[in-house]
Amino acid sequence: MSVEQVHRTSHEVEIAAPAGVVYGIIADTGKWPLYFPPNIHVERLESDEGTERLRMWATANDTVKTWSSRRRPDPGRRRIEFRQEIPAAPLTGMGGTWIVEELGAPATRLTLLHDFTVAGDRAEDVEWVLRATDTNSTSELGRLKALAERWRELDDLVLSFEDSVHVEGPAERVYDFLYRVGDWPERVPHVDRLDLVEETPGVQVMSMDTRTADGSVHTTESVRVCFPETRRIVYKQTVTPALMAAHTGEWSVRPEGTGLKVTSRHSVVLRPENIEPILGPGADLAAARRYVRRALGRNSGATLALAKEFAQDVTAAR
Repeated sequence: MSVEQVHRTSHEVEIAAPAGVVYGIIADTGKWPLYFPPNIHVERLESDEGTERLRMWATANDTVKTWSSRRRPDPGRRRIEFRQEIPAAPLTGMGGTWIVEELGAPATRLTLLHDFTVAGDRAEDVEWVLRATDTNSTSELGRLKALAERWRELDDLVLSFEDSVHVEGPAERVYDFLYRVGDWPERVPHVDRLDLVEETPGVQVMSMDTRTADGSVHTTESVRVCFPETRRIVYKQTVTPALMAAHTGEWSVRPEGTGLKVTSRHSVVLRPENIEPILGPGADLAAARRYVRRALGRNSGATLALAKEFAQDVTAAR
């Protein structure tokens, strides 16, 4: 009986930021989809003082994978160990360690270690995992370095907000409207084009052209993860407009009084180097925050209104 070989990789980067800032970004898994390009969504399954269990969705070599992991944070040593409990094929095992080392004031070395095994140790599968691990690790460390080195203004670069409507109608119809995004070009006026692929039920990969109030068209690409049992849809734009380095969001349908509260939530990381080229000379972060809030809120508000109309259309529901 053959024994699967354990393969190991190591990636590191030096960051001009305090070690505590770097560790804090890694420890906050709720913001990983916003901060790390490959990460689509994280669901916290369990958490206690010593460990946390997570369900993750992320891209690997342009495919969407999901798995559950157990993490053991050690803030005193600034290390986080992780091990996938149910790895995504072709993996049979995957784990590793984040190591944060203080170099000076302020300078930090961040190291990301992985070890993994694949079924049968097939060469093509080993190469696939090595390529995905290298691509994702390089991307994650690069984005983390860029964010951490702006740690003094990070709170201003990140913008989160939500809009809601009250609906007196069936939750199933609201969720159906939000889930059937392929119908949006016919249902939502600001959507000009939408191409959708859903190879795995509930995981939607889409490319969309949306028209803004000034008539310009923006092309975005997104991955959506749908949870029909809780009537939630979370998403991440994998290709964003130039003013945003990252954009994640969520549609949710929850009971409220005699009806429903339907909410659209957005989180954005702004791209400061593009503010003046897009908004004009003298534009600052405050102006960019106002612009993005208005633009995203206008489109999501319009979609919420259409979802409400659709759900409350009793004639169409019969």
